[in-house]
Amino acid sequence: MAVAVAGVLVAAGAVTYSVAEDGAAGAAPPAADSADAGFARDMAVHHQQAVEMSYIVRDRTADEDVRRLAYDIAQTQANQRGMLLGWLDLWGLPKVSSDGPMSWMGMGKMTDGEDGALMPGMATDTELKKLGTLDGRQAEVLYLQLMTDHHKGGIHMAEGCVAKCAVGVEKRLAQGMVEAQQSEIDLMTDMLKARGAKP
Repeated sequence: MAVAVAGVLVAAGAVTYSVAEDGAAGAAPPAADSADAGFARDMAVHHQQAVEMSYIVRDRTADEDVRRLAYDIAQTQANQRGMLLGWLDLWGLPKVSSDGPMSWMGMGKMTDGEDGALMPGMATDTELKKLGTLDGRQAEVLYLQLMTDHHKGGIHMAEGCVAKCAVGVEKRLAQGMVEAQQSEIDLMTDMLKARGAKP
């Protein structure tokens, strides 16, 4: 476990260093209202909820497949969140903005944050509370459904960065998110089917 964690930290440091090198290659750091900064801020928030949901379900079920998936999502997205926030630090940019979420995608007025769902795909506060009251198969099904929607929203945002971001390593991270989260959506669809449920 310690070796695996150390490997993740080294990889995260390497990616963060790459972004620093991008900035040192003569290009100015991204502006506060750029797609690069907007994606970093918004995806960090989006990822935080995925981590939260994953830790909730981990404690609500004994199913090893769901617990393994939840652990993988939590670790991956916590690591990516750290990189995104680290880049904002490297660029000397704030981690919050007065602009609404998704403004960098031209969607600022489309996300009203109703019941805590700040961006497309995010679970509401009511849904999170419900997840925390369920056990076993019921918790598994709700988690898989919520996370499927969450990943769809995340993919949409990551595709926006692939199209709009200027920092190469950030664009590559975003493309990796698209591919990994689509793969997990396919897996979760099969897991829901096995439980007699749909996304």
